[in-house]
Amino acid sequence: MSTNQAPARRHSPQVYRRRRLVVLLGLLAVVVAVVLIIVRPGGAQGEPGATPSPTAPASSTPEATTIPTEATALDGDPCSPEQVTVEPVTDKTVYEAGEQPQLSVTITNTGKNVCVLNAGTAAQVFTVTSGDEPYWTSTDCQSDPVDAEVSLKPGVPVSSAAPIIWDRTRSTPDTCDGAREAVPAGGASYHLSVSVDGYESADLTKQFQLY
Repeated sequence: MSTNQAPARRHSPQVYRRRRLVVLLGLLAVVVAVVLIIVRPGGAQGEPGATPSPTAPASSTPEATTIPTEATALDGDPCSPEQVTVEPVTDKTVYEAGEQPQLSVTITNTGKNVCVLNAGTAAQVFTVTSGDEPYWTSTDCQSDPVDAEVSLKPGVPVSSAAPIIWDRTRSTPDTCDGAREAVPAGGASYHLSVSVDGYESADLTKQFQLY
């Protein structure tokens, strides 16, 4: 009696492929499950399931910058050139023969605060010119000049206490002790300009005629 057993039946290739596919799908499911456990969708890193709080937007408003301002002028400060107007003044515009012009000055503070300057005769310079030629200057032969500090109120003109009398002669520092030459007359035109404490009448002059 034979003891040989029948050979085992071999499965078709399709059966093996199906088995491998099932095994692979099982492994894939396990991997996906592990990943979902470790990293939950929507959770913040290190805090599973936590919802991240919104971050406040950066402020777009720039920091305030302090801009330095000019120093404010105070009452009693020295006058500044831009706030002083110096105006030459004559008592007439036409002088007949023998009449001597009386020369004075008006100073006006055009600023907003009371300012101080020297308005004494020591700080005043009167100049008479004709064309480009200077004929007479008050300081050429000035005697006993004095200083006088004056407070100028805004918008209040200050005039000479007493006018200077011009004798219609030429002046130089060398002609103070003797006779001086008379200036041309007969309708000649002259201009008076003045400076006070260094503040000049600039383009503002007073025109007059001598006969």
